[in-house]
Amino acid sequence: MFQGVYGLATVSLRYFNVYGPRQDPNSQYAAVIPKFITNILAGKSPVIFGDGEQSRDFTFVRDVVGANIQSAESQATGVFNVGRSERVTLNQLARLLINLAGVTSIRPIYEEPRAGDIKHSLADITRAAMAFNYRPGYSLEQGLKETLKTFVRSRKA
Repeated sequence: MFQGVYGLATVSLRYFNVYGPRQDPNSQYAAVIPKFITNILAGKSPVIFGDGEQSRDFTFVRDVVGANIQSAESQATGVFNVGRSERVTLNQLARLLINLAGVTSIRPIYEEPRAGDIKHSLADITRAAMAFNYRPGYSLEQGLKETLKTFVRSRKA
């Protein structure tokens, strides 16, 4: 609409579950990954609301930065999803983080589902790939390893 009214080409990017180093796990807007990491590094169980089979498309922050730059340098206009197009359950995420942290004795705690939580979220990045060649460069495991490293370093500081 903005482009139609003012003639200025615009891009709107929809980010899916962005995570990465230096996220504040205590923020009211904190995502699940920094909360899980904080608990696991403290020797506590990650808390999963519901059965853990809800899924998300987790996107490493460096892929988001790349999408921003690629879209800004392109002639693309419109709305585009930025994610990995990969469905990961919270159970899978918790197991992966526990294994990466090397604290395999920890198990998740399950609590009642939260009202309003969506069951599944998955980005279709086809339009972004076609419009400005967006391709996520980090696997979930690569991004989690980098994120975990910074959380471990900040605990030692």
